[in-house]
Amino acid sequence: MDRGAIASNGVNGSTRSCNDKGKCTLATGIQGHFNLSNFEDGVLSSSFMVGLLIASPIFASLAKSFNPFRLIGVGLTVWTVAVLGCGSSFAFWFIVLCRMFVGVGEASFISLAAPFIDDNAPQKQKAAWLGLFYMCIPSGVALGYVYGGYVGKHFGWRYAFWGEAVLMAPFAVLGFVMKPLQLKGFPSTDSIKTVRSTEVMTPSAGSETLTNDNRLQVGNELEHDQFEVSIETSKSSYTNAVLKSFTGFAKDMKVLYKEKVFVVNVLGYVSYNFVIGAYSYWGPKAGYNIYKMRNADMIFGAVTIICGIVGTLSGGFVLDRVTATIPNAFKLLSGATFLGAVFCFAAFTLKSLYGFIALFALGELLVFATQAPVNYVCLHCVKPSLRPLSMAISTVAIHIFGDVPSSPLVGIVQDHINSWRKTALMLTSILFLASAIWFIGIFINSVDRFNQEETGSESLRTQDQSIVNP
Repeated sequence: MDRGAIASNGVNGSTRSCNDKGKCTLATGIQGHFNLSNFEDGVLSSSFMVGLLIASPIFASLAKSFNPFRLIGVGLTVWTVAVLGCGSSFAFWFIVLCRMFVGVGEASFISLAAPFIDDNAPQKQKAAWLGLFYMCIPSGVALGYVYGGYVGKHFGWRYAFWGEAVLMAPFAVLGFVMKPLQLKGFPSTDSIKTVRSTEVMTPSAGSETLTNDNRLQVGNELEHDQFEVSIETSKSSYTNAVLKSFTGFAKDMKVLYKEKVFVVNVLGYVSYNFVIGAYSYWGPKAGYNIYKMRNADMIFGAVTIICGIVGTLSGGFVLDRVTATIPNAFKLLSGATFLGAVFCFAAFTLKSLYGFIALFALGELLVFATQAPVNYVCLHCVKPSLRPLSMAISTVAIHIFGDVPSSPLVGIVQDHINSWRKTALMLTSILFLASAIWFIGIFINSVDRFNQEETGSESLRTQDQSIVNP
């Protein structure tokens, strides 16, 4: 909803402009308040991705040492505080900084929520459950258009952010007070606590024994020397543990990049997200300028929320219906994206507003059907302990190469050619590239690795050795 709200005309607004007859419109929203160019406006939309890109791999790695459910609580708390800051911004650089911390908060949820759902979903309904979860993205963005348009128009753009913080606060609290779920492929909370206790007690116990020996042998002077040695040993143990954590992260990354299914899936997702990211941010403004929509926020919001819900749910149910496998997921990804691109491209060639809405709605319906299959592939092409990292790196890639550059680039293109119709057609054509990449995935030899994992005791023993015996 936050993504949709900041893109709505009610919150985003526009700068002061005058036509040839001398009639001027007042500056409105964030763009008008800070007098931003289209490029700066695009940077604002993408700035939260900086925090998300940095924090996603960090949260995925921390899940091996801290309960992932509690990490989500931490992330949502950061998100709530950052959104409050957005509403209280006094300068462009400050709101950009707050948007970066919004991304940090979102990173915890993106990396860890999907694996929890994958663990708890019935075997024959995994794609449907993922579809239900990812339905919240398009429906939330669409709701944000409506919410931002209404609140921004009647109360001001700052109140839209403050309202979001109030809505999120209970969920942040629940992340700390609810009984945490356990994630497949990771040791339980009690096991982690036991490991940490052993880590802390081992050096102190050794130190005590040696100290007693020294008392019997040589007195207080050697006891003091031994105490200093034990401190240095403890520091060395922690240093080695940190180094081993980085080494483990590097090994996991190597496994991911060697997995061809993962690479092809993410490349297609990058191309797809390049288009969707720009659609979500520039859509209301493009619709307003091409078709003179008086209520562009409401129209795009209504179309997106209906197509987002129906399309995303349908993608999950269809994949389960034809049997959820990685090759079938690629078939659905390629076919739905190709047909969706055809309808969206045709929609922007029409001059009729009603014809545009009809074709664009069909295109969005098909395009949103990809959400469950693409994330199903991310979760099942790696073993369970790598799922948070798989989701994190996928998220990093689709944003850093997808919607992070797409919004500013579309803004630059529009500034140069000054035709929203041509800009929209150029952008939509990239969906054909995404379809072609996913089509290649159909022919790659793939293995579902959901059950390919060492036992819980073996996993814990490996972590024990890396922490207690570095």
